[in-house]
Amino acid sequence: MHEWDEQTRAMLRGHVKTADRYLSGAPGAPAMPGILGVLAHHTELAGAWLAYNGLLLDRPLLDPRDRELVILRVAWRSRSDYEWAQHVRIAKGLGVTDEQVEAVRRGPQAPVWSLMQRSLMAMTDQLLDQHRVDDTTWAQLERHFDKRQLLELLFVAGSYLCLAMVLNSVALQPDPESEERP
Repeated sequence: MHEWDEQTRAMLRGHVKTADRYLSGAPGAPAMPGILGVLAHHTELAGAWLAYNGLLLDRPLLDPRDRELVILRVAWRSRSDYEWAQHVRIAKGLGVTDEQVEAVRRGPQAPVWSLMQRSLMAMTDQLLDQHRVDDTTWAQLERHFDKRQLLELLFVAGSYLCLAMVLNSVALQPDPESEERP
């Protein structure tokens, strides 16, 4: 961390709650997550991304478990090892079961899903395949989510696809504490 200039350190402190723990260099300090190391190469972009992503993660309108199911489906479909590993850990911490994590790999037809969760899986697949949600799936989603939540779902799927493309392109490997891989 000593090679990081003060501008990068300030950006991290402004957007990552635990930045000082990562930046301390103290014995036993946690390792800097790989994603932050990648983002640190472009501090202005990183600051904007972290602020935007912080809204989706820290102040969501969605149930975080629903958000994580969408992110996991994006990670699985885009073959993003880093995103999958990080979000399996996050999802399990929120109460997503091992059976549900496994079902993400099978998609909307997995028998474990409720109608709403099946709609989330279908929405994600449609966005990845057709770049839009079909009318039938949209109508199903409207039964469970208000307009603001629907917009947030679209942005979660799109944002994490963008992130997966970046992570795959720079070949970022999962952080050592993350064991789950696609």
